[in-house]
Amino acid sequence: MDNKNTNNNKVNMPKFNLNWMYMIIALMLFGLWWGSDSHTPGNKAVSYSQFQEYVRSGYISRVSGNEDKSIEAHLKPNAVAAVFGADSSKVGRDPIITSRGPSTDKLDEFLESERSAGHFDGTADYPPKSDFFPAIIVQLLPFIVIVAIWLFFMRRMSGSAAGSAGGVFSVGKSKAQLFEKGSTIKVTFKDVAGLAEAKQEVEEIVEFLKEPQKYTDLGGKIPKGALLVGPPGTGKTLLAKAVAGEANVPFFSLAGSDFVEMFVGVGASRVRDLFKQAKEKAPCIVFIDEIDAVGRARGKNPAMGGNDERENTLNQLLTEMDGFGSNSGVIILAATNRVDVLDKALLRAGRFDRQIHVDLPDLNERKEVFGVHLRPIKIDDTVDVDLLARQTPGFSGADIANVCNEAALIAARHGKRFVGKQDFLDAVDRIIGGLEKKTKITTEEERRSIALHEAGHATISWLLEYASPLIKVTIVPRGRALGAAWYLPEERQITTKEQMLDEMCATLGGRAAEDLFLGHISSGAMNDLERVTKQSYGMIAYLGMSEKLPNLCYYDNNEYSFNKPYSEKTAELIDAEVKEMINEQYARAKQILTEHKDGHRELTQLLIDKEVIYAEDVERIFGKRPWASRSEEIMAAKEASKEKAAHEAESRKTAVSEEKESATPKTTGKDNNE
Repeated sequence: MDNKNTNNNKVNMPKFNLNWMYMIIALMLFGLWWGSDSHTPGNKAVSYSQFQEYVRSGYISRVSGNEDKSIEAHLKPNAVAAVFGADSSKVGRDPIITSRGPSTDKLDEFLESERSAGHFDGTADYPPKSDFFPAIIVQLLPFIVIVAIWLFFMRRMSGSAAGSAGGVFSVGKSKAQLFEKGSTIKVTFKDVAGLAEAKQEVEEIVEFLKEPQKYTDLGGKIPKGALLVGPPGTGKTLLAKAVAGEANVPFFSLAGSDFVEMFVGVGASRVRDLFKQAKEKAPCIVFIDEIDAVGRARGKNPAMGGNDERENTLNQLLTEMDGFGSNSGVIILAATNRVDVLDKALLRAGRFDRQIHVDLPDLNERKEVFGVHLRPIKIDDTVDVDLLARQTPGFSGADIANVCNEAALIAARHGKRFVGKQDFLDAVDRIIGGLEKKTKITTEEERRSIALHEAGHATISWLLEYASPLIKVTIVPRGRALGAAWYLPEERQITTKEQMLDEMCATLGGRAAEDLFLGHISSGAMNDLERVTKQSYGMIAYLGMSEKLPNLCYYDNNEYSFNKPYSEKTAELIDAEVKEMINEQYARAKQILTEHKDGHRELTQLLIDKEVIYAEDVERIFGKRPWASRSEEIMAAKEASKEKAAHEAESRKTAVSEEKESATPKTTGKDNNE
């Protein structure tokens, strides 16, 4: 009761507004201007009769008569004391008396009569009437400009100009973009191809917001957060857009870098303001893209003790997500491709209950992605989506979208009405290898060296069991490469040591061919050597595929570690094992090329003549690969498993819908009548 009475007794004081201050200053300036002429010490207003007396006394040196019957008369220096009396010492250099008299004609007659009588020897002029308001504006213009500039900067600083929230006083406000119901986002789950498991996870969150009773009746609680994890371009942000389009609740979207500011304490203030807005709109979803910008592990700042503003922001985020207070109805979605650098406190259950992995699409998922991105493109009958999906292993959804767009641009460049199969193949080559440079000048010796190098890759990859099947080889410069070979790698979940060694041997085939058939080596194998060196180090130091260091992994996930997780002696042993492994595969490549030198020579000459050769040409020289049927069997088995999983999912969905129908109580006509 006391509190209630206290609130009723409060005096409703008007809020302070700077506009009142601006108006007072403007009125003061106007008042100073208005009274400036009448209160100037050098001016004196007199009657017309007094003016006539001053003229007859010879005090006047110049008279100005205006059309509005006002008169201005300038005094002679020796007459100032007689006119102003005791105030004569305060007047200026040119004292003036003002009066109002008859018309200008009567004034002119009076002055001429006094001039004839010898009383007036000055000048008389009658200037035209001047406009009053323009004179006011001209004199007030500097003050108006100053006040306008001041108002502009004050409004900008207070963040109130045009309703913006980017002023100095609103720097701690959240920059999240709010999408209400029926917003402009039209992306739905139908626009997200593949990602069946990830879509199922986020669809459940949307379903919970639409029908919470279905889950709460069984004692379930809504997940507080879901973290989308995966390589760049796999569709994490697109999945979040689909959630915004599907969910019938407010959706806040911002990036992790939006919390970062040069002012101390701003990041934490923005986090507080974000969750304050979210609680007011609950139930709602908050999406933070690239959360690693603010969620990196604490205590690993490479600045060595500098400003810990990022850590303060993270601490506030941890508190808001799952602290002493409750955030019921606020679901956090976040996306990152650097989950390994995030703080462990951020990843625990209760903050991010789910980690949804959005991986690179496999063959069937790439078909679905191509189906989405081919909708707006005019294609002809030659386009084979299955072939395009097989030609793009390891491509993300963003890469596939780029392929479709690049193919359309290539077709338009050649004046075609439809996009064909060759346009898509050229687009894939353009993205993988770079721009083709047919005008790049190379000598015959260089062309032969490049052809030997690329033929060495093609020969060994065709003859080894686990090497990736060849698609085509070219010696036309493309990008920074003088030649290139395209392969169709098998999509494996795990890779054996034998498969890695075959791939390493095929990669060294180019350098081995130069050494074996030219008698010298060139700089063209730099990229090959870099790849095999990294691969061999990974096999020995991380995968334990060494005879002298078996079953050991020296992988260290500490991002800012300055020490190796092994001793110097072990490092020397790793270096020795790497050299031995690469040298073994190099010798193996030379041996294979020696055994098939005739076929390699024929392939080299064909490459020099045609510049581009395909798998059919290699098959004609070396015969059909004996392991091709095994790859086809693996592909068929994968297709069958995908179809089986889809069929089982459809069966489960049908069973659930039938169970819902059977559980719904039936209302009879008798009950309605009652």
